[in-house]
Amino acid sequence: MNNSLGEIFRITSFGESHGDCIGIVVDGCPAGLPLTVEDIQQEADKRKSGRNRPLATARKEEDRVEIFSGIFNGRTTGAPIMMSIWNRNIDSSEYEKVIKLIRPGHADFTAWEKYGGFHDWRGSGRFSGRITAGFVMAGAVAKKLLATIGIETVAHVVEIGGIKADPPDDVSEIRRIMAENEVSCADVAAATRMIDAIKTAGRAGDSVGGVIEAWATGLPVGLGEPVFDTLEGCLAKAYFAIPAVKAVEFGAGAEVARMSGSDGNDPFAMVDGRVRTAGNNAGGILGGISNGMPLIARLAVKATPSIAKEQRTVDLTSGEEATLKVGGRHDTCIVPRAAVVAESMTAVVLADLALRGGFIGRIIK
Repeated sequence: MNNSLGEIFRITSFGESHGDCIGIVVDGCPAGLPLTVEDIQQEADKRKSGRNRPLATARKEEDRVEIFSGIFNGRTTGAPIMMSIWNRNIDSSEYEKVIKLIRPGHADFTAWEKYGGFHDWRGSGRFSGRITAGFVMAGAVAKKLLATIGIETVAHVVEIGGIKADPPDDVSEIRRIMAENEVSCADVAAATRMIDAIKTAGRAGDSVGGVIEAWATGLPVGLGEPVFDTLEGCLAKAYFAIPAVKAVEFGAGAEVARMSGSDGNDPFAMVDGRVRTAGNNAGGILGGISNGMPLIARLAVKATPSIAKEQRTVDLTSGEEATLKVGGRHDTCIVPRAAVVAESMTAVVLADLALRGGFIGRIIK
C-alpha cells in the first residue's frame, strides 16, 4: 500500500477502522509554526459523528487528538509531527457475520483478491472513511501553515440527494451559514430540504450521496508544477484518497465541453493594480498553475454503500450467489462529514506546493 502523499509537506496515514487507533504523520512542516493540540482538535471535531448530524453513524467516538512528536513549547520543531486518535467504540460483530459475503459498493471483493484475505476487514479496515480523521488532523497543520501567507480554505455541501444549493460567493458568508446547520450547506432553505431527504432515505433503509465544493482564496500566482504535478492533478489525487469520491471537477468543470471558446475563456483585466480574470471558469488554474483567482473544485460523493435494503451478492466460500442486508452502524449520508475532509486535503496539497515553490520558508518567524 502507498500510504503517503506529498513531497516536502508529506503526510503518512496509519491505522484501521476497528484497530487500536487512527493517525497521521506530518513530515516537512517548517520549524517555528505556532501549533497546539486545540488547533488540531477544533478541526477533528468538525468530522466526528454526533447529535449535530442527522442520521449519522451510531458509532460515537470521542476522537480526542493526541500529539506525540514534532511540537515543543507550542511551536513546531521541524521534526515529524505524529498525531493519533484512539478507537474506543468498536463493535465488529456485524462484520463477522458477512466476512465471505462481499458487500456491493464496498472494497470487499477487490481487497480480498489483492491481499489474499489477509487484510483487516473489520469496519472496512484501511478502506473505511474512519481513516480520514487523520487527513483532517494533517489539514489542521496545513491550514495554520497556509495562513502565514494569507491562504484560506473552506469546503461546503452544494448538493445532497439531487437537492442543489445556491450558496453565496463570499467565503466568510459560506463559513457563517454552513456552521448554522447540520449538513454544512451555505444555503439555509436547501439545507432544510437536504436534511429531510437524508431522513427519508434512512427510513427506507437506503442512503444518498451529494457534491462538495472546495474553495481556496488568497493564492499567489504560481502554485503547481507542470507537466505531471499540475495543481488540479495533485488535488485530484488527494481528493480521490477520500473514500466514496467518484468524480472531481474544477471551475466550470464538465460544463466547459458545452461552451464555445469565447464563452469558456476568462477575459483578463487589471484589478487594484493586479492582473485578474473577469470570470473564473478555469477555477483559479491555468496550465496547471494557480492564476491568483479563487481555487474552486467540486467532489461528487457516492451514496453510502452500507444500506439495510436487501442486495444481491456472492458468497466467497461457496462461490454461489446470495443476498444480504448490511447491519452495523453507518451514515445515511456521509457528505456533510466529508466536507471538512475535502477542505483538509485541499490545504495539505496547497501547503506542499507552496513549500515546493518557495512561497513558504523552512522557518516560520
